[in-house]
Amino acid sequence: MSRLMNVASGPYAPPVPVRELTAESADGARLHIEVHGPENAPPVVLAHGWTCSTAFWAAQIRDLAADHRVIAYDQRGHGRSPAGQACSADALADDLEAVLKATLAPGEQAVIAGHSMGGMTVMAAATRAGFREHAAAVLLCSTGSSRLVAESTVVPIRPGRLRTWLTKHILGSRAPLGPVTPVARAILKYATMGPGSAPHMVEACARIVHACPRKVRHAWSHVLDLLDLDHGVRELAAPTAVIVGTADRLTPPVHARSLAAALPNCLGVTELPGLGHMTPVEAPELVTGKIRELVTAYVHTEAGTYTQVKEGA
Repeated sequence: MSRLMNVASGPYAPPVPVRELTAESADGARLHIEVHGPENAPPVVLAHGWTCSTAFWAAQIRDLAADHRVIAYDQRGHGRSPAGQACSADALADDLEAVLKATLAPGEQAVIAGHSMGGMTVMAAATRAGFREHAAAVLLCSTGSSRLVAESTVVPIRPGRLRTWLTKHILGSRAPLGPVTPVARAILKYATMGPGSAPHMVEACARIVHACPRKVRHAWSHVLDLLDLDHGVRELAAPTAVIVGTADRLTPPVHARSLAAALPNCLGVTELPGLGHMTPVEAPELVTGKIRELVTAYVHTEAGTYTQVKEGA
Protein backbone atom coordinates (compact mmCIF):
# COMPACT_ATOMS: atom_id res chain seq x y z
CA MET A 1 0.00 0.00 0.00
CA SER A 2 3.00 2.30 0.43
CA ARG A 3 3.20 3.09 -3.28
CA LEU A 4 -0.37 4.49 -3.34
CA MET A 5 -0.53 8.28 -3.13
CA ASN A 6 -4.22 8.77 -2.45
CA VAL A 7 -5.88 11.85 -1.04
CA ALA A 8 -6.39 11.66 2.73
CA SER A 9 -9.77 13.35 3.17
CA GLY A 10 -12.89 14.45 1.30
CA PRO A 11 -15.05 12.64 -1.28
CA TYR A 12 -12.05 11.21 -3.15
CA ALA A 13 -10.34 9.68 -0.12
CA PRO A 14 -10.64 5.87 -0.48
CA PRO A 15 -13.10 4.42 2.06
CA VAL A 16 -12.01 1.57 4.31
CA PRO A 17 -13.39 -1.73 2.96
CA VAL A 18 -15.47 -4.13 5.02
CA ARG A 19 -13.13 -6.88 3.88
CA GLU A 20 -10.29 -7.54 1.47
CA LEU A 21 -9.42 -10.68 -0.43
CA THR A 22 -7.22 -11.97 -3.22
CA ALA A 23 -8.40 -13.75 -6.37
CA GLU A 24 -6.13 -15.85 -8.56
CA SER A 25 -6.48 -15.41 -12.31
CA ALA A 26 -6.06 -18.11 -14.96
CA ASP A 27 -2.29 -17.57 -15.26
CA GLY A 28 -1.74 -17.33 -11.51
CA ALA A 29 -1.83 -13.52 -11.32
CA ARG A 30 -3.08 -12.34 -7.92
CA LEU A 31 -5.73 -9.63 -7.80
CA HIS A 32 -6.44 -7.39 -4.84
CA ILE A 33 -10.18 -7.04 -4.15
CA GLU A 34 -12.07 -4.75 -1.77
CA VAL A 35 -15.66 -5.30 -0.66
CA HIS A 36 -17.69 -2.43 0.77
CA GLY A 37 -21.22 -2.27 2.16
CA PRO A 38 -23.67 -4.88 3.49
CA GLU A 39 -23.01 -8.48 2.45
CA ASN A 40 -26.67 -9.14 1.58
CA ALA A 41 -27.11 -5.98 -0.49
CA PRO A 42 -27.32 -5.89 -4.33
CA PRO A 43 -23.82 -6.24 -5.81
CA VAL A 44 -21.96 -3.76 -7.99
CA VAL A 45 -18.57 -4.57 -9.52
CA LEU A 46 -16.19 -1.73 -10.46
CA ALA A 47 -13.29 -2.09 -12.93
CA HIS A 48 -10.91 0.87 -13.13
CA GLY A 49 -8.87 2.09 -16.06
CA TRP A 50 -5.24 2.30 -17.20
CA THR A 51 -2.85 3.77 -14.57
CA CYS A 52 -5.59 3.90 -11.93
CA SER A 53 -6.62 1.75 -8.93
CA THR A 54 -9.61 1.04 -6.69
CA ALA A 55 -9.10 4.55 -5.29
CA PHE A 56 -10.43 5.96 -8.57
CA TRP A 57 -13.94 4.82 -7.56
CA ALA A 58 -13.82 6.42 -4.08
CA ALA A 59 -16.84 8.69 -4.67
CA GLN A 60 -18.98 5.87 -6.08
CA ILE A 61 -17.96 3.48 -3.30
CA ARG A 62 -18.69 6.04 -0.58
CA ASP A 63 -22.23 6.61 -1.89
CA LEU A 64 -23.20 3.13 -3.05
CA ALA A 65 -21.87 1.25 -0.01
CA ALA A 66 -24.74 2.58 2.09
CA ASP A 67 -27.13 0.13 0.42
CA HIS A 68 -25.09 -1.92 -2.08
CA ARG A 69 -22.33 -4.50 -1.86
CA VAL A 70 -19.59 -2.76 -3.81
CA ILE A 71 -16.77 -4.92 -5.19
CA ALA A 72 -13.73 -3.07 -6.52
CA TYR A 73 -10.46 -4.61 -7.64
CA ASP A 74 -7.04 -3.49 -8.81
CA GLN A 75 -6.20 -4.48 -12.37
CA ARG A 76 -2.99 -6.53 -12.63
CA GLY A 77 0.04 -4.32 -12.09
CA HIS A 78 -2.07 -1.52 -10.66
CA GLY A 79 -2.70 -0.57 -7.04
CA ARG A 80 -2.06 -3.59 -4.85
CA SER A 81 -2.24 -6.23 -7.58
CA PRO A 82 1.17 -7.53 -8.76
CA ALA A 83 1.91 -7.25 -12.46
CA GLY A 84 1.58 -10.96 -13.31
CA GLN A 85 3.02 -12.57 -16.42
CA ALA A 86 0.83 -11.22 -19.22
CA CYS A 87 -0.50 -7.91 -20.50
CA SER A 88 -3.34 -8.54 -22.92
CA ALA A 89 -7.08 -8.15 -23.39
CA ASP A 90 -7.50 -11.85 -22.70
CA ALA A 91 -5.67 -11.43 -19.39
CA LEU A 92 -8.06 -8.62 -18.45
CA ALA A 93 -11.01 -10.89 -19.23
CA ASP A 94 -9.47 -13.72 -17.20
CA ASP A 95 -9.02 -11.35 -14.27
CA LEU A 96 -12.60 -10.12 -14.32
CA GLU A 97 -13.89 -13.69 -14.42
CA ALA A 98 -11.68 -14.53 -11.43
CA VAL A 99 -13.01 -11.56 -9.46
CA LEU A 100 -16.62 -12.46 -10.22
CA LYS A 101 -16.06 -16.07 -9.19
CA ALA A 102 -14.36 -15.04 -5.94
CA THR A 103 -16.99 -12.53 -4.84
CA LEU A 104 -20.38 -13.64 -6.21
CA ALA A 105 -22.40 -16.77 -5.51
CA PRO A 106 -23.16 -19.09 -8.44
CA GLY A 107 -25.83 -17.45 -10.57
CA GLU A 108 -25.74 -14.20 -8.59
CA GLN A 109 -25.95 -11.18 -10.85
CA ALA A 110 -24.46 -7.72 -10.50
CA VAL A 111 -24.18 -4.42 -12.31
CA ILE A 112 -20.65 -4.22 -13.73
CA ALA A 113 -19.21 -0.76 -14.37
CA GLY A 114 -15.97 -0.23 -16.26
CA HIS A 115 -14.07 2.99 -16.85
CA SER A 116 -11.64 3.30 -19.78
CA MET A 117 -9.51 0.12 -19.70
CA GLY A 118 -12.08 -1.24 -17.22
CA GLY A 119 -14.72 -0.87 -19.93
CA MET A 120 -12.40 -2.63 -22.35
CA THR A 121 -12.09 -5.40 -19.75
CA VAL A 122 -15.86 -5.84 -19.88
CA MET A 123 -15.84 -5.97 -23.68
CA ALA A 124 -12.99 -8.50 -23.66
CA ALA A 125 -14.99 -10.70 -21.27
CA ALA A 126 -18.30 -10.37 -23.13
CA THR A 127 -18.23 -13.90 -24.54
CA ARG A 128 -17.00 -15.57 -21.36
CA ALA A 129 -19.42 -17.89 -19.55
CA GLY A 130 -18.38 -16.53 -16.16
CA PHE A 131 -19.11 -12.99 -17.22
CA ARG A 132 -22.48 -13.82 -18.75
CA GLU A 133 -23.49 -15.72 -15.63
CA HIS A 134 -23.00 -12.68 -13.42
CA ALA A 135 -23.63 -9.60 -15.59
CA ALA A 136 -27.14 -8.25 -15.06
CA ALA A 137 -26.30 -4.92 -16.70
CA VAL A 138 -23.24 -2.91 -17.67
CA LEU A 139 -22.12 0.71 -17.50
CA LEU A 140 -19.31 1.73 -19.86
CA CYS A 141 -17.65 5.02 -18.90
CA SER A 142 -15.27 6.88 -21.19
CA THR A 143 -14.06 3.92 -23.20
CA GLY A 144 -13.67 2.51 -26.70
CA SER A 145 -13.14 -0.80 -28.43
CA SER A 146 -10.53 -0.05 -31.12
CA ARG A 147 -8.53 2.73 -32.87
CA LEU A 148 -7.75 4.27 -29.48
CA VAL A 149 -4.53 5.98 -30.52
CA ALA A 150 -5.77 7.04 -33.95
CA GLU A 151 -8.91 8.69 -32.56
CA SER A 152 -7.25 10.36 -29.55
CA THR A 153 -7.08 14.15 -29.63
CA VAL A 154 -4.42 14.55 -26.94
CA VAL A 155 -2.15 15.96 -29.66
CA PRO A 156 -4.05 19.02 -30.98
CA ILE A 157 -3.43 18.62 -34.71
CA ARG A 158 -5.57 17.20 -37.49
CA PRO A 159 -6.01 13.42 -37.74
CA GLY A 160 -3.42 11.48 -39.67
CA ARG A 161 -0.22 9.49 -39.42
CA LEU A 162 1.72 12.25 -37.66
CA ARG A 163 -0.86 12.69 -34.91
CA THR A 164 -1.14 8.93 -34.42
CA TRP A 165 2.66 8.56 -34.22
CA LEU A 166 3.03 11.41 -31.73
CA THR A 167 0.14 10.17 -29.59
CA LYS A 168 1.53 6.64 -29.50
CA HIS A 169 4.91 7.85 -28.29
CA ILE A 170 3.47 10.25 -25.73
CA LEU A 171 1.09 7.73 -24.18
CA GLY A 172 3.72 4.97 -24.36
CA SER A 173 6.54 7.03 -22.91
CA ARG A 174 8.91 5.25 -20.51
CA ALA A 175 9.62 8.49 -18.67
CA PRO A 176 8.74 8.51 -14.95
CA LEU A 177 5.90 10.82 -14.01
CA GLY A 178 7.66 11.98 -10.86
CA PRO A 179 6.05 13.86 -7.97
CA VAL A 180 2.69 15.60 -8.24
CA THR A 181 3.67 19.20 -8.98
CA PRO A 182 1.65 22.14 -10.36
CA VAL A 183 3.07 21.42 -13.83
CA ALA A 184 2.18 17.73 -13.52
CA ARG A 185 -1.37 18.62 -12.49
CA ALA A 186 -1.73 20.96 -15.47
CA ILE A 187 -0.50 18.31 -17.92
CA LEU A 188 -2.78 15.63 -16.47
CA LYS A 189 -5.77 17.98 -16.47
CA TYR A 190 -5.21 18.87 -20.13
CA ALA A 191 -4.84 15.26 -21.23
CA THR A 192 -7.52 13.58 -19.13
CA MET A 193 -10.03 16.06 -17.70
CA GLY A 194 -12.37 18.83 -18.76
CA PRO A 195 -11.27 22.47 -18.53
CA GLY A 196 -13.71 23.15 -15.67
CA SER A 197 -12.49 20.34 -13.42
CA ALA A 198 -12.08 21.51 -9.83
CA PRO A 199 -8.60 21.47 -8.28
CA HIS A 200 -9.52 18.75 -5.77
CA MET A 201 -10.61 16.50 -8.66
CA VAL A 202 -7.35 17.09 -10.51
CA GLU A 203 -5.36 16.43 -7.35
CA ALA A 204 -7.14 13.12 -6.74
CA CYS A 205 -6.56 11.90 -10.30
CA ALA A 206 -2.94 13.04 -10.34
CA ARG A 207 -2.13 11.17 -7.14
CA ILE A 208 -3.72 7.98 -8.44
CA VAL A 209 -2.11 8.11 -11.91
CA HIS A 210 1.35 9.06 -10.61
CA ALA A 211 1.27 6.03 -8.28
CA CYS A 212 1.14 3.64 -11.24
CA PRO A 213 4.56 2.01 -11.81
CA ARG A 214 6.32 3.27 -14.92
CA LYS A 215 6.87 -0.24 -16.35
CA VAL A 216 3.18 -1.10 -15.91
CA ARG A 217 2.07 2.11 -17.59
CA HIS A 218 4.40 1.48 -20.54
CA ALA A 219 3.46 -2.20 -20.95
CA TRP A 220 -0.28 -1.57 -20.99
CA SER A 221 0.10 1.35 -23.41
CA HIS A 222 1.16 -1.18 -26.08
CA VAL A 223 -1.92 -3.32 -25.42
CA LEU A 224 -4.19 -0.31 -25.78
CA ASP A 225 -2.42 0.78 -28.96
CA LEU A 226 -3.19 -2.54 -30.68
CA LEU A 227 -6.57 -3.17 -29.07
CA ASP A 228 -9.45 -4.39 -31.22
CA LEU A 229 -12.52 -5.47 -29.26
CA ASP A 230 -15.17 -4.65 -31.84
CA HIS A 231 -16.24 -8.30 -31.83
CA GLY A 232 -16.67 -8.17 -28.04
CA VAL A 233 -18.99 -5.19 -28.32
CA ARG A 234 -21.26 -7.09 -30.68
CA GLU A 235 -21.36 -10.00 -28.20
CA LEU A 236 -22.07 -7.89 -25.11
CA ALA A 237 -25.65 -9.02 -24.61
CA ALA A 238 -26.33 -7.48 -21.19
CA PRO A 239 -28.27 -4.19 -21.12
CA THR A 240 -25.56 -1.55 -21.43
CA ALA A 241 -25.50 2.20 -20.77
CA VAL A 242 -22.68 4.40 -22.09
CA ILE A 243 -21.28 7.64 -20.64
CA VAL A 244 -18.74 9.99 -22.24
CA GLY A 245 -17.51 13.53 -21.76
CA THR A 246 -17.63 15.80 -24.79
CA ALA A 247 -14.11 17.07 -23.95
CA ASP A 248 -12.63 13.57 -23.60
CA ARG A 249 -9.29 13.58 -25.44
CA LEU A 250 -8.35 9.95 -24.74
CA THR A 251 -11.60 8.29 -25.83
CA PRO A 252 -13.57 11.01 -27.62
CA PRO A 253 -17.36 10.74 -28.14
CA VAL A 254 -16.85 9.04 -31.51
CA HIS A 255 -16.06 5.88 -29.52
CA ALA A 256 -19.23 6.07 -27.44
CA ARG A 257 -21.34 6.52 -30.56
CA SER A 258 -19.66 3.54 -32.22
CA LEU A 259 -20.34 1.43 -29.13
CA ALA A 260 -23.99 2.45 -29.13
CA ALA A 261 -24.35 1.48 -32.78
CA ALA A 262 -22.77 -1.95 -32.24
CA LEU A 263 -24.15 -2.99 -28.83
CA PRO A 264 -27.06 -5.45 -29.14
CA ASN A 265 -28.85 -4.01 -26.08
CA CYS A 266 -27.74 -0.40 -25.70
CA LEU A 267 -29.67 1.71 -23.20
CA GLY A 268 -28.41 4.95 -24.70
CA VAL A 269 -25.40 7.28 -24.60
CA THR A 270 -25.09 10.12 -22.10
CA GLU A 271 -22.76 12.84 -23.37
CA LEU A 272 -21.59 15.18 -20.61
CA PRO A 273 -20.82 18.71 -21.90
CA GLY A 274 -17.33 19.95 -21.10
CA LEU A 275 -16.24 16.87 -19.19
CA GLY A 276 -13.10 14.91 -19.96
CA HIS A 277 -11.99 11.31 -19.68
CA MET A 278 -12.27 10.94 -15.88
CA THR A 279 -16.08 10.92 -15.73
CA PRO A 280 -16.46 9.01 -12.41
CA VAL A 281 -14.35 11.71 -10.75
CA GLU A 282 -15.62 14.68 -12.76
CA ALA A 283 -19.33 13.74 -12.51
CA PRO A 284 -19.51 11.44 -9.47
CA GLU A 285 -23.22 11.91 -8.73
CA LEU A 286 -24.25 11.24 -12.31
CA VAL A 287 -22.13 8.08 -12.65
CA THR A 288 -23.34 6.81 -9.28
CA GLY A 289 -26.92 7.59 -10.28
CA LYS A 290 -26.56 5.58 -13.49
CA ILE A 291 -25.29 2.60 -11.53
CA ARG A 292 -28.23 2.87 -9.11
CA GLU A 293 -30.68 3.01 -12.02
CA LEU A 294 -29.21 -0.15 -13.52
CA VAL A 295 -29.37 -1.99 -10.20
CA THR A 296 -32.99 -1.01 -9.70
CA ALA A 297 -33.97 -2.08 -13.21
CA TYR A 298 -31.93 -5.26 -13.70
CA VAL A 299 -30.71 -6.84 -10.46
CA HIS A 300 -33.35 -9.31 -9.31
CA THR A 301 -33.19 -11.67 -6.36
CA GLU A 302 -35.21 -14.29 -4.64
CA ALA A 303 -37.43 -13.34 -1.68
CA GLY A 304 -36.83 -9.62 -2.16
CA THR A 305 -33.76 -9.67 0.10
CA TYR A 306 -32.00 -6.78 -1.64
CA THR A 307 -35.13 -4.59 -1.59
CA GLN A 308 -35.46 -5.10 2.14
CA VAL A 309 -31.86 -4.09 2.71
CA LYS A 310 -32.29 -0.95 0.62
CA GLU A 311 -35.45 0.09 2.45
CA GLY A 312 -33.83 -0.59 5.81
CA ALA A 313 -30.84 1.56 4.90
